[in-house]
Amino acid sequence: MIELAGIIILGILAQWVAWKFKIPAILPLILIGLLVGPIAAAFLSEDGTKWIEPIWNGTEGLFPGESLFYFVSLAISVILFEGGLTLKLSEIKNVGPVITKLITLGSIVTFFGAAMAARYIFDLSWQISYLFSALIIVTGPTVITPILRNIPLKKDISTVLKWEGILIDPIGALVAVLVFEFISVDAGGEFTKTASIEFGKIVLFGSTFGYTFAHALNFAINKKLVPHYLLNVFALASVLGVFVLSDSFAHESGLLAVVVMGMVLGNSNSPYLKELLYFKESLSVLLISILFILLAANINIDDLMLIYNWNTLILFALVAFVIRPIGVFLSTQGSLLKLNEKIFISWVGPRGIVAAGIASLFGLKLAKNGVEGAEYITPLVFMIVLGTVLLNATTARLFARFVGVFLNKSGGILIVGASKVSRLLGHYLESNNRHVVLIDSNEKNIEKAKSLGLEAIATNIYSDTLLDNIELNDIGYLMALTVNSDINKYAINKFGKQFGENGSFRLVTTEEMLDDTNNPKEGLFSHKDDFTSLIELTRRFPSIQEIDLDDKEHYEGLIKITNNDKDIIPLFIKDNEGELHIISSYSLDIDTIEEGYQLVYLGKPFDVEKV
Repeated sequence: MIELAGIIILGILAQWVAWKFKIPAILPLILIGLLVGPIAAAFLSEDGTKWIEPIWNGTEGLFPGESLFYFVSLAISVILFEGGLTLKLSEIKNVGPVITKLITLGSIVTFFGAAMAARYIFDLSWQISYLFSALIIVTGPTVITPILRNIPLKKDISTVLKWEGILIDPIGALVAVLVFEFISVDAGGEFTKTASIEFGKIVLFGSTFGYTFAHALNFAINKKLVPHYLLNVFALASVLGVFVLSDSFAHESGLLAVVVMGMVLGNSNSPYLKELLYFKESLSVLLISILFILLAANINIDDLMLIYNWNTLILFALVAFVIRPIGVFLSTQGSLLKLNEKIFISWVGPRGIVAAGIASLFGLKLAKNGVEGAEYITPLVFMIVLGTVLLNATTARLFARFVGVFLNKSGGILIVGASKVSRLLGHYLESNNRHVVLIDSNEKNIEKAKSLGLEAIATNIYSDTLLDNIELNDIGYLMALTVNSDINKYAINKFGKQFGENGSFRLVTTEEMLDDTNNPKEGLFSHKDDFTSLIELTRRFPSIQEIDLDDKEHYEGLIKITNNDKDIIPLFIKDNEGELHIISSYSLDIDTIEEGYQLVYLGKPFDVEKV
């Protein structure tokens, strides 16, 4: 009982430490696991026992016999399903080909390159070498996300790394399963035939079951065949059921099935998708916390001593600094990514939970069956996982600055509310090369925004989902444009520090608009206009106008006209380089206006004679 409670307590403590110091949780989790496992057995326990013993003598411990394998498999299935739920096809319209090549060509480079390195550095058999290389193909989203969350990058870079991390998990798992079958099935010349059959079965049953049951679950949810209070646990049971069912038809196809199931559901129109995602995120945090401590604690000190030499450092250097860059540069050849962006993507390649989990499963199984060299699998993979995470967590931000992909000024704009006004503004800003994201809890508004080609997220402003979204790392301006003044104020108070570093603005309230002495600093566009004014003017004049400016005096004259004309609302200043500057309700507080600048406004065209 103490050990089970201790795992959960230590796991959540490690998650808190990771949050506090903004590092991937895998670091404190693995270190704690090693501390209570092999380190405790070697240096801290008087009788040489571990403080937490997952398996002892095969039949004793917390998970005796095959139970640890079953638990790890089921836990990984839930984690991969949650990752699949986050995949949105709309996110990859600019970098789809790059991601495709990274998970195919990049995987091939890693598979053969790392296998050759392991073979000649550690003198392992080709079978074990290829199993090792298959396991380190994956770059886990659970470790990439916290690293990228704290680095302002161009959206394309963060999207490439996020999608690669999630999509490549099942790819690496499938390749690892294939190699595992090679090693497990001693059929001489039948290896190729056996591998082809197994691979075909895995792809067929995994994709079929995942796709079919995703639609079945979505149908059941939308038709309210499942009561709301059972929704989350029913979805969990469905995921576990699909994983086990697919596995029963084709061994190890369950991983692919749950990823496909998650992707199909994640791109569906289910109104309960966000609720499912919140539940799965919380569950994944708990499972990851337990898994990493268990798997690290299960390693023995003798296993660690096997790789306590210079060969390990050489292997790590080849994987991180040679093989990864070769794969990235081959995969990004001919893309729109710049050289410095390719270099940064090459640098960031941390391995995660799937690599560690499957390595432990296969390593233990092969070692138990007496396969020569199998004892190297788990410690070598854990070394790559820990080393790459430690490297990227400590250097990614500095390296981003060094290669010039760090956004010193975040120019993206987050618009709270996706009404007709917001969609009109968003479309104009997008056409002027600004990254714009609209958020709203109204699904219809979000769909209308997406139909215009705008990036829009359906979310509740009171949730913390946005704070974890790595695609918003380049956001530096916040504009709250909802009809509810309380929501507007709440938005800039909650998200202003993270998304409004260059400016957080909200519409003035009706009361503020009527009181000349109450003009808030964060007021947006005009002190004479609130949401009602904007929406009415948008209905009558659904287009954004531009007028050339001569100097500051000319600008101030135009602003005075707008103050006395309800049919014109100033929005932005466009400078000579095409950069847009948001006008606040302090509309005269502009430092520089030169010839060639433009006033961007909503409403009827200016009367030229009066101007």
